[in-house]
Amino acid sequence: MRTIQLSLVAAAVSLALAGCGALGPNYERPAQTLPTAAIKPQSTHTSATVDWLTWWKGFQDPTLDALLDEARANSADLALAAARIEESRAQLALTHASRFPTVDANLAASRSQVSEHAGKLQPGANPRYNDFQPGITAAFEIDFWGKFQRADEAARARMLALEAGRGTVLASLYANVAQGYFALRGFDAQVALAEQTLATRRENLRLQQKRFEGGVVGELDVQQAAAEAAAIEATLLTAQQNRRATEALLATLLGRSPAAIVQPVIARGTALETLYTRAAVPAELPSDLLNRRPDLVAAEQQLVAANADIGQAKAAYYPTIKLTAGLGYESRQLSTLFEPSSLFWNLASGITQPLFRAGSIDAVVAGAEARKAQATAQYALAVQGAFRDVHDSLNAIASAEALVTTAEKRIVALREVLRLANLRYSNGYSSYLEVLNAQRDLSQAEAGVIDVKRAQLAGVVALYKAMGGGWATPAKS
Repeated sequence: MRTIQLSLVAAAVSLALAGCGALGPNYERPAQTLPTAAIKPQSTHTSATVDWLTWWKGFQDPTLDALLDEARANSADLALAAARIEESRAQLALTHASRFPTVDANLAASRSQVSEHAGKLQPGANPRYNDFQPGITAAFEIDFWGKFQRADEAARARMLALEAGRGTVLASLYANVAQGYFALRGFDAQVALAEQTLATRRENLRLQQKRFEGGVVGELDVQQAAAEAAAIEATLLTAQQNRRATEALLATLLGRSPAAIVQPVIARGTALETLYTRAAVPAELPSDLLNRRPDLVAAEQQLVAANADIGQAKAAYYPTIKLTAGLGYESRQLSTLFEPSSLFWNLASGITQPLFRAGSIDAVVAGAEARKAQATAQYALAVQGAFRDVHDSLNAIASAEALVTTAEKRIVALREVLRLANLRYSNGYSSYLEVLNAQRDLSQAEAGVIDVKRAQLAGVVALYKAMGGGWATPAKS
């Protein structure tokens, strides 16, 4: 009889460990109407080969590389994401352990006294006695309905979602630092241009003052020159202020100390003009965006987890089958504790079938299905947003390149306008206001082309971020 019982228990455990069909729907990725071919950017700066993992290397700026390395090493956001991943990994291990038997070692010792007047003792028996009981107990719930399998699936998906979430943080960090660095180099160029222009305007003011003192021009020309010099000085002060703010922003992104943020020192590398010429985009964009972009991977894994939760909830409708076993020794005397006659063992099984829960199981299942519907909608929104990001980045790059071409043509024309205005003013054919207008238009155009080139660099970075550049898909451990 004992052999038959052990064989039945062993067979049940083997069947459970082999795995039965899990309740609930198996996951299928929601249907999406996606581009069937690679997307080709409308850009004159394209590259046939792109290293998506380290896209910033294409700018060939060691200073930018060092800043990105510093940001990754010091980022508190990355540290927080990593800690959450470790917590989720521990939760996965805990959930996975539920699929296996539990085995415990027990040791009990007691000393008792029985009433001598209760009629329970034989004549002359000692009412005091000891009891020693070492043993091992085991318990196991057979996962016929896949409850633990679905729980394991959900926990694994949530861990993978957090790992992809860390990728989102990392990709955003790289993009923000790169865009901040390009903005800083843009403000450096704006400050340099304003300083150069201010020097020219001050020289013009000096010449006009000399002409006024010599009676060649009137006071109006002097005041107009002074006003123009003051306007350029205000432009310089604004550019300097913006540069200081950008330095503090970068220091924060780099994870530096509060003291270093108050007094930021940011290294400079390649000039904005050179960075612009190196800002190449891929000749073709891969169409597998759903697998490349970390936030989409995270959204899909959350959907996988919500789908598995339905199976866990539905398992509550069905019987719970548990097996227990115990093996040990029991004796009143230590001297006879481990003798064969002191051995005891037991095998037991139990089944519990819910009969009435006042709709609580239905409510849990309905809640799980509603959460899956939410996760499905969130995934669809994330996919839509991702492709819009790609579209907007490509549009921004193409527009910026066209604006740069137009602005540079305009600068060539405005320089000729300024030359002719100076010539007309020197020969007495026009007022000094015509010269000032030409100078102002040229200065604004030169400042504008700096802004557009900075915007084009930011657009290139946004494209790499939109395509999931800067992170590697984690292995599904």
